[in-house]
Amino acid sequence: MENNRKEQERAELHRTIWNMANDLRGSVDGWDFKQYVLGMLFYRYISENITAYINAGEWEAGNTEFDYAKLSDEEAEQAREDLVKTKGFFILPSELFENVRARAKDDENLNETLEQIFSNIEASAQGTESEDNFKGLFDDIDVNSNKLGNTVVKRNEKLVKLMNSVGEMKLGDYKDNTIDAFGDAYEFLMGMYASNAGKSGGEYYTPQEISELLTHLTLVGKTEVNKVYDPACGSGSLLLKFAKILGKENVRQGFFGQEINITTYNLCRINMFLHDIDYDKFDIALGDTLTDPQHWDDEPFEAIVSNPPYSIKWKGDNDPILINDPRFSPAGVLAPKSKADLAFIMHSLSWLATNGTAAIVCFPGVMYRGGAEKKIRQYLIDNNYIDCIIQLPDNLFYGTSIATCIMVLKKSKSENSTLFIDASKEFVKVTNNNKLTQENIETILNAFKDRKDIEHFARLVPNSEIAEEDYNLSVSTYVEQEDTREKIDIVALNAEIEKIVAREQILREEIDKIIAEIEVGK
Repeated sequence: MENNRKEQERAELHRTIWNMANDLRGSVDGWDFKQYVLGMLFYRYISENITAYINAGEWEAGNTEFDYAKLSDEEAEQAREDLVKTKGFFILPSELFENVRARAKDDENLNETLEQIFSNIEASAQGTESEDNFKGLFDDIDVNSNKLGNTVVKRNEKLVKLMNSVGEMKLGDYKDNTIDAFGDAYEFLMGMYASNAGKSGGEYYTPQEISELLTHLTLVGKTEVNKVYDPACGSGSLLLKFAKILGKENVRQGFFGQEINITTYNLCRINMFLHDIDYDKFDIALGDTLTDPQHWDDEPFEAIVSNPPYSIKWKGDNDPILINDPRFSPAGVLAPKSKADLAFIMHSLSWLATNGTAAIVCFPGVMYRGGAEKKIRQYLIDNNYIDCIIQLPDNLFYGTSIATCIMVLKKSKSENSTLFIDASKEFVKVTNNNKLTQENIETILNAFKDRKDIEHFARLVPNSEIAEEDYNLSVSTYVEQEDTREKIDIVALNAEIEKIVAREQILREEIDKIIAEIEVGK
């Protein structure tokens, strides 16, 4: 029953967002529109979050009539310092989403009002521990953009519409704890735009089911981990799967990630707040993980998950410093300049805790190409760091039909062999894309846990055999595909042909007879 209600709420929420998109999109291209909605959602969320937090404290103290939103700014100021310490930010009552929304249609300077409020919220964290988590968070909602309209009046009309649409969204009551409706709204928007995100070069979105599989792979036998890390974290959906599956309190020291694209980096930090992760429990950094990694002081990590960009260029051996970098030097060679894939693998391995697991989505080429990549695979196999390679079906990701793989890394394996799983047939078809079902995920996970041979599906291969195969890690080298072609019985086929030939002979004779009769009758 509870689940049913949740699905209904979710469907309704998705409908609201969809209608809003159609209503507002006109002048704002899809990709930008998403930033506005997410920014406004975020503003509403932190307004309600701080209000609920203050109110709960007062109500507990017996002051049940209290409502922070109705307080004067002067009275509220007294709590500023305390709130910045606990919540990481502060918002004056007059600047809360609900109060600004109530005045919005009569505020002819709404654009300036919002700009000032966003700047005040960011400033409230300045010089404090939460500063890095709030800096630039509202940069992507440009309230003065011509995309909203070419006059201030038109822009403000759009902003009023936007505030009302976001304000009317049913995001559940905090006490019911369907709070994750915020997260859901966010994920729905991301998914909605993922398909045309390719052209904006922004978001490379990992479908939910794959995030779930990666998370479960790193959690086998665990109910908690110290920290979770994603070296190419995008909007943070992989990191947040851990909060969903384990409960955020069971990721004891928090969520860490790095992202190179500034817009996506901002979205990732917003996403953390929307999923109620406190500012002191996440550390998302901006920059190039391969050449400028930001979390030296936080490694090692017990769980690492990632879907890094496929075959991108990097400095590689153009930069003489990199071969001495402790992350890459053990393999004795750097990933090729035109294909950084295995650099992400080496980086992740380096920062993995001895009792940890990393699960990383890979482009298939890294499993069999020669040259430097082969040398890196040899290093990984000879040191027994690869736990499992899983071949996924094709067409799972938005924007690419390629059949990817998952590489699972561990530092303290008990046996000197590697598991190969051929999950290329584990999917259902949904319109043009393939999708992993819960059942598919279970099947893969069970094979991963059991580490036993299953005909045409899984095989545990001694590392010595992989060396004999020249360190080729393609699943098809070790797991034989089932031959689904029809078996043909040659003897029966020959007998059948003889029958047909004999019958043909009879028919020919019959036809000849008929023709002869016609000839005679002429």
